[in-house]
Amino acid sequence: QVQLVESGGGLVQAGGSLRLSCAASGRTFSSYRCGWFRQAPGKEREFIAAISWNSISTYYKDPVKGRFTISRNNAKNTVYLQMNSLKPEDTAVYYCAAAGSGSYYSALGYDYWGQGTQVTVSS
Repeated sequence: QVQLVESGGGLVQAGGSLRLSCAASGRTFSSYRCGWFRQAPGKEREFIAAISWNSISTYYKDPVKGRFTISRNNAKNTVYLQMNSLKPEDTAVYYCAAAGSGSYYSALGYDYWGQGTQVTVSS
């Protein structure tokens, strides 16, 4: 069992930056894939970024490429999402996910989820 706790969300002006963190429990975290998803009001949860267990492979949704960076520190059981040049359309609840198999881009590819952290970008 893995528990995930997100932090780092908040209110920021357009053009600003935030770094989200996702702290995981469990000794096997370092062997798991991790991903970030987001869900805006009235919309479905969507894939944002993912990273392989060894950080060799990263994956991004097109609209965030070049603005967001996913990384992880397995020694600290933590995965990060650095978000730069934020836009109002980035406003959503951001969720961390871990473990699983199959497509990195699908929510079905992850077994464990955090509770989410709110990110609000004002114009």
